[in-house]
Amino acid sequence: MDKTQEKLKEETEKWLEKLEERLEKRDSEVEQMENVLAYRDDTYHFLEEEDFIRAFEAVIYAWGILETLERLDKFS
Repeated sequence: MDKTQEKLKEETEKWLEKLEERLEKRDSEVEQMENVLAYRDDTYHFLEEEDFIRAFEAVIYAWGILETLERLDKFS
């Protein structure tokens, strides 16, 4: 694995861990959460496949949706 791929993997894992921590505090029953969870699952899949670009994209999409839901006060 080259240096760029290693850095991308590390960043993806860092943000995935933070996402998991944030998800523990949220209500997963919110309708739109299914998209966050789907992108999170995709992140794990792409990491396993060593497709680090798609893994990073997936975790960033998950974060974007989660932060949007938070700003819209979709959580109790």
